[in-house]
Amino acid sequence: MFFVPASAPAGVPASLGLVDVVLWVVLPYIVFTVLVVGLVWRYKTDQYGWTSRSSQWNEPTILRWASPLFHFGVLFVFLGHVMGLAVPKSFTSAVGVSEHAYHLMATIPGTIAGLMTVVGLVALVYRRVVVKSVRVATTRMDIVTYVMLSVPVALGAVATVVNQVLGGHDGYDYRETISVWFRSIFYLQPQARLMVDVPLTFKLHIVAGLLLLGLWPFTRLVHAVSVPVGYIARPPVVYRARDGRREAARTRGGMSD
Repeated sequence: MFFVPASAPAGVPASLGLVDVVLWVVLPYIVFTVLVVGLVWRYKTDQYGWTSRSSQWNEPTILRWASPLFHFGVLFVFLGHVMGLAVPKSFTSAVGVSEHAYHLMATIPGTIAGLMTVVGLVALVYRRVVVKSVRVATTRMDIVTYVMLSVPVALGAVATVVNQVLGGHDGYDYRETISVWFRSIFYLQPQARLMVDVPLTFKLHIVAGLLLLGLWPFTRLVHAVSVPVGYIARPPVVYRARDGRREAARTRGGMSD
């Protein structure tokens, strides 16, 4: 049974509106349920569609640098989120990391990773829009995916700049509110009151991120949860253009691949 604690920590508002309950109690559980059930359903019913559907043959030049930039940027952003949300503030304090030092370690690499993600994503969207062969191969779900992916990325960049880079000496201490709320979800005791006074940019970023997770199983993004164990040892895939003359020679028995 899920509940919101009757007493709030000092300095945290005690009043909760219906919107707060929906966003910070109901929505996370709906999203995580849809995510898990959706991934299982997709795997069981659409293993052949469990792919990113590469379009490299349509346009390799932009993709060659934009895709690694975006993927590595997202990976570093994800690791930063794990560190910020899952690691309690008490732990970093216990090992001797001051608040200012943590702020610098989180903000500087996080800003670089965020910039990599934004630049890579903008380039990929530009490629989808400008290159005709890629645009023609783009499905409606691809468009929805790019929109739902762009919104939390953009809001995350804005939240970082406004609250962490320009927000004063140590920025906004999300580990006192957002991180505690996030962990409380998995304890089945969501502390929604902690989210009441969180800056709006962070709230919008979180909601957009949750909605993206709910959509995840039904898009090409499912490939991100697959671990490419055999990728390094896998032989390269060779694409050959069909040549009419070679095809004719092969038919006569004069050539073979």
